[in-house]
Amino acid sequence: MGKRRCVPPLEPKLAAGCCGVKKPKLSGSGTHSHGNQSTTVPGSSSGPLQNHQHVDSSSGRENGSDLTLGPGNSPITRMNPASGALSPLPRPNGTANTTKNLVVTAEMCCYCFDVLYCHLYGFPQPRLPRFTNDPYPLFVTWKTGRDKRLRGCIGTFSAMNLHSGLREYTLTSALKDSRFPPLTREELPKLFCSVSLLTNFEDASDYLDWEVGVHGIRIEFINEKGIKRTATYLPEVAKEQDWDQIQTIDSLLRKGGFKAPITNEFRKSIKLTRYRSEKVTISYAEYIASRQHCFQNGTLHAPPLYNHYS
Repeated sequence: MGKRRCVPPLEPKLAAGCCGVKKPKLSGSGTHSHGNQSTTVPGSSSGPLQNHQHVDSSSGRENGSDLTLGPGNSPITRMNPASGALSPLPRPNGTANTTKNLVVTAEMCCYCFDVLYCHLYGFPQPRLPRFTNDPYPLFVTWKTGRDKRLRGCIGTFSAMNLHSGLREYTLTSALKDSRFPPLTREELPKLFCSVSLLTNFEDASDYLDWEVGVHGIRIEFINEKGIKRTATYLPEVAKEQDWDQIQTIDSLLRKGGFKAPITNEFRKSIKLTRYRSEKVTISYAEYIASRQHCFQNGTLHAPPLYNHYS
């Protein structure tokens, strides 16, 4: 079993990506082994995983992407027409209500939309929100369209106060993800925003000491040039990609820039930290509905009222 840590280890502020832009079929184009055989994973040089970025120690950020969180890890939300606020949907019969003690809220996504909206339209930034300002490692993810294509995702493993952290990574993920052009105001109506808060960090006993669909994982390894690299996947990634543990580890090594053949002996040298996350997602339409009283004359592109959070 892993050794429990309430917070991630102290380290320089950095950001990390969480999954792939495309959904490669690892089992169809490569092999993996639990022995000392070499493993081929698509994306090491020309496959779809080549878009993964490793940590850039000079900037302290790593571009990332995101997939939908697995069941039970995030509140499902709907609009309450009477109040104009987002409220949790009831769980299906027989399903545990896991949203009761969650820190993450739909209001955090609304705040991210506020920040992006004001930036794109040149308005002053909104006042600080009412939700908790406790420090958490966090990710902000933007997707677009009916198929929810990734449009930007960047986060940090360093615990940040939520007010300043969400404000910073809203703009960083929307405007500075190197795989995409900056978001524009014309794209706003098609956007979805997700906020993920990372919790329950534990040192794993080995590279297999984690559960697909339950844990996010962060690995540290020494590459073929003797340089320490790190890479991460959020808890939902392996399940959404239909990967097993070995496929996930090997993909993560390629994401971190490891280009040499992957053997089981090398996998054993990995330092792995596992964690969980809380996540909530809302659409721009839900955001507009929740902020309807803040818009003037019924127009879509009016500035939010800055006393909304006062």
